Amino acid sequence: MRTLTALILLALAGLACAHPEDEFCIPGEGGLDPALCEALNAMQSGNELRPLLDEQGNELGSLATARLYIGIGVGHILPGGLDHILFVLALFLTSTRLKALVLQVTMFTLAHSLTLGMAAAGWISLNSAWVEALIAATIAFVAIENVFVKRMPSWRLPVVFLFGLLHGLGFAGFFGELGLPENQFLAGLVGFNVGVEIGQIGVLLVALVVAFVLRRAIESRQLPESTYRRFVVLPATLVIAAVGSYWTVERLLAV
Repeated sequence: MRTLTALILLALAGLACAHPEDEFCIPGEGGLDPALCEALNAMQSGNELRPLLDEQGNELGSLATARLYIGIGVGHILPGGLDHILFVLALFLTSTRLKALVLQVTMFTLAHSLTLGMAAAGWISLNSAWVEALIAATIAFVAIENVFVKRMPSWRLPVVFLFGLLHGLGFAGFFGELGLPENQFLAGLVGFNVGVEIGQIGVLLVALVVAFVLRRAIESRQLPESTYRRFVVLPATLVIAAVGSYWTVERLLAV
């Protein structure tokens, strides 16, 4: 159990910036089993993939693999996926009703789950540098749009679905770097996707709580309803738009 916990912590902290030539872990470091480190390092270096092993040297079953990749998926969003966090927050800021938020998040989830699965299976492949630049552009687009609309526009759902397809390709790029033996692919994919959803739901729950507190404070002071949009939605939206625009230019220049 200590080995599995240490592995999850290492995955959350280091996988996003790991390079194929780097050692994933050092046998004995943090109590990690040498056989487990050997298998992980082989996957990271592009050698023949071998099953993930527990501390006793036994192959991890589907459930254990799924649990491991749920943790990795959560970590890819919290705290590792600031671009995905900002996109979800941009959707939240324009949702004046819970139904509108649920519809947008549902479209986003369906879309990114679709391309994550297809790309991870090798059915589609796009240049990762272009994908990351386009993901930044989706953040800027939604945030800038929020400046000019006060509630979810009719065209938002198909736009969110389209943008979700791009974000799924971004998730797939990270997932593909992890490496998985073929017989554990489905368990890892499902676990990773569930972890991503847990991370996104966590972001939304925090946003809902903060929004509730701010709205109650505004109501208690008997301020106009427009106060929330003027002093919360618009400033936050402009910050997200600025960050998304900066990332778009930065990533395009790096292509």
